[in-house]
Amino acid sequence: MSVQTLYTAATGMNALETKLDVIANNMANINTTAFKKDRANFEDLIYRQLRLPGATDSDGTITSTGIEVGLGTRVSSTQTNYSQGAMQATDNPLDIAIEGNGFFKVLAGSSTFYSRAGNFGVNANGDLVLGSSQTGWTLDPPINIPPEASSIAISADGLVQFTTAASPETTQTAGQINLTSFIDPDGLLKMGDNLYQRTFAAGTITEAIPGSPGLGTIRQGSLEASNVNPTEELIDLITTQRAFELNSQVVQAGDQIMQVAANLRRG
Repeated sequence: MSVQTLYTAATGMNALETKLDVIANNMANINTTAFKKDRANFEDLIYRQLRLPGATDSDGTITSTGIEVGLGTRVSSTQTNYSQGAMQATDNPLDIAIEGNGFFKVLAGSSTFYSRAGNFGVNANGDLVLGSSQTGWTLDPPINIPPEASSIAISADGLVQFTTAASPETTQTAGQINLTSFIDPDGLLKMGDNLYQRTFAAGTITEAIPGSPGLGTIRQGSLEASNVNPTEELIDLITTQRAFELNSQVVQAGDQIMQVAANLRRG
């Protein structure tokens, strides 16, 4: 019995270690643009059935309860919280924040990715790219900003326009930013670099202009902050640490019981 105690408590320690990893990642990305925090979900393991509920005892009486001993826990999944992060004004005309549930669609070679981050820039060809101008991912559909553009305006519905210094001053349209949504965003695969990749678990893709149902709108000159709440993470960290310590104490108790039993056999 004490041996099983050791294994059961060990499953709790192992699962809690994974939860600590999730909390650490949330805290590490507290300043990451548009980062969405994760949560570790737990489930109990199979039970050892010593007596089934509803079984008939020696007197022919149906028992109302059974004897079931659980064998521990494990992490069943990590779930992302896609709630809106706070808006941070930057006054950079190429910084774009999504107010709503949409994602930007970007291209890296022939691969398609999605992102909530809106820290765009312009590469050497004048294309609007996500991230640095040297290693950025091209917005899809592509938008080109010519070098003679003197100011850039991006409307809430994603229309990108620029003016030139020519006299008289003229306004031209550079392109249209679209947003993308998924039936189940938890089905997206996290790739790092603020990028997600679609899997079949994400379901059907909806792509349309900002302001369409379920996509949200665009705010120019702002970035979406991480939705990590440091106070909540700190509380979660403390409770997880205490739970880990309790499981370690169970391991110690089980080990002590085994030592007592071993000493009895020697006696």
